Amino acid sequence: MSDGPRYFPGFGNHVSTEAVAGALPVGRNSPQRVPFGLYAEQLSGTAFTAPRAENRRSWLYRIRPAANHPPFRPYAAASLLRSAPFDEAPPTPNRLRWDPLPLPGEPTDFIDGLISIAGNVGAGVHLYAANRSMERRAFYNADGELLIVPQQGRLRIVTELGLIEIEPLQIALIPRGVRFRVDLPDGAASGYVCENYGPAFRLPDLGPIGANGLANVRDFETPAAWFEDVDAPTELIQKFQGTLWTTTLDHSPFDVVAWHGNLAPSRYDLRRFNTVNTVSFDHPDPSIFTVLTSPGDMPGTANCDFVIFPPRWIVAEGTFRPPWFHRNVMSEYMGLIEGSYDAKAGGFAPGGGSLHNQMSGHGPDQASYDAAIAAELKPHRIDKTMAFMFESRSVLRPTRFALETPLMQLDYDDVWTGFTKAELPK
Repeated sequence: MSDGPRYFPGFGNHVSTEAVAGALPVGRNSPQRVPFGLYAEQLSGTAFTAPRAENRRSWLYRIRPAANHPPFRPYAAASLLRSAPFDEAPPTPNRLRWDPLPLPGEPTDFIDGLISIAGNVGAGVHLYAANRSMERRAFYNADGELLIVPQQGRLRIVTELGLIEIEPLQIALIPRGVRFRVDLPDGAASGYVCENYGPAFRLPDLGPIGANGLANVRDFETPAAWFEDVDAPTELIQKFQGTLWTTTLDHSPFDVVAWHGNLAPSRYDLRRFNTVNTVSFDHPDPSIFTVLTSPGDMPGTANCDFVIFPPRWIVAEGTFRPPWFHRNVMSEYMGLIEGSYDAKAGGFAPGGGSLHNQMSGHGPDQASYDAAIAAELKPHRIDKTMAFMFESRSVLRPTRFALETPLMQLDYDDVWTGFTKAELPK
């Protein structure tokens, strides 16, 4: 077993790393004889013929080939994890909001603690609540990449390509097909997961913003090579076409001694986001807070965006400062990592969530609106908060669990019922 974790800065950069000196072949990706008798394997995250700028693949040099496993069989344990097309319940145009998901009463690891809330053909929205590390278990997702957003408790994510440790206010991005397990240093953890079935997440173009702002490439961190050489039974679970399957290996799958390429897990600290805001009137659209985007077929309209609302200064003059009332074509699932959200005075708690599907009217509640129109417009600091959105061009269809759970707030619509009629001049 080797030491870790160590990281390389950058997002999508080509990395070369070895946990044992001399394990990485030089000059050839798959030489006739790999050093130390390791096996060469290419992990491709895009089609082989994808344009060079978008091509994602890495060469792995491992103790055993990943193909070394018995057949998979259906995973027998009950699961609330769902997948596209999310058609077990009729879609609803209603605005929905949920209380936080409690920690489980029985020993539950990250995989068994995943619960689906909503999704569409491009992305799924899940919660996790776990109180046990994944012991002699590993998982990979053949359906999409995973964006993990902790809300409570740290995660130690052991992947084929290295170790990633994250805490609330950090995120992890696990590419499609990469094997991993989740350990819980604090004994329990909960948070959010976006499962992206579309093009891999990438940094958004900056356009008129210029060269600097939003998330910086150098602030994403890719793990250095790390491996286990363990001969012991390990359950390997995969998600394939929406269903969980399982098999048992006679060894640890985390046996990649060296690798190079640009397809790898990464982590990012949301506190490093460079917020861009206005100094005049109104405020930019929420797109100005985009950390990552999965492009859609229509330019500028995403399959899925990951957007955050971090601490920031509000300095605009002569204008309404919280998010205004709005309706738009994008569907929004919003979560809260810590603090409160400036457009909701109550009911939206850390660990909770809300869903506003396309063209549904939403915005500040009564208390937030009244405070905003009466506020003195001097520079104001929004602090000790971190909200986010998984935003998609397609309607996010709630699961049966989401519609039937007692966590759903049946009185959510009431936050907009107290507004008085505007008085027009006679």
